[in-house]
Amino acid sequence: MQRFFRISTLALFALALVGLSASAQSKDSGRGRKFKEPPPTARLEITVLHDTNGKPIENASVIFHVINSREKGNMQLRTNEDGRTVIDVLEIGSTVRFQIVAQGYQTYGQDFKIDKPSLNLLVKLSRPVDQYSIYKDHSKDKPQPAPAPVPVENGQQGQPK
Repeated sequence: MQRFFRISTLALFALALVGLSASAQSKDSGRGRKFKEPPPTARLEITVLHDTNGKPIENASVIFHVINSREKGNMQLRTNEDGRTVIDVLEIGSTVRFQIVAQGYQTYGQDFKIDKPSLNLLVKLSRPVDQYSIYKDHSKDKPQPAPAPVPVENGQQGQPK
């Protein structure tokens, strides 16, 4: 009799577990978060070169700050031996401030609107110039233009205009 009671108790317990797991897996339970598809992202490839000889600058820091987004923080990447880095997590339609910092070169920075799914940018960095002094004669100095990224079509080398 006790054996029958134990077997029937175990059988009822197993049925109760099966029933609970089936009700927990029902799709119409109304619990949990709804899946929200992530926004479309763009692929940015940035190439950093020396301005006079066109050689790639290896290990330059490329820092991204998303300006008009709910997300806070920044992202930092390093260039490879070809002077290139790729990022593919920035939302299309967002505005990004990116900076390029390389040892021995002037720091570069610019705000950039991401409006295409694939962008290639070419940035040429120059060596730092002397600090400006009011005690030095600057009448013969020519103005130094700020470096600007050059959009590059896929598969072509970009040259500044």
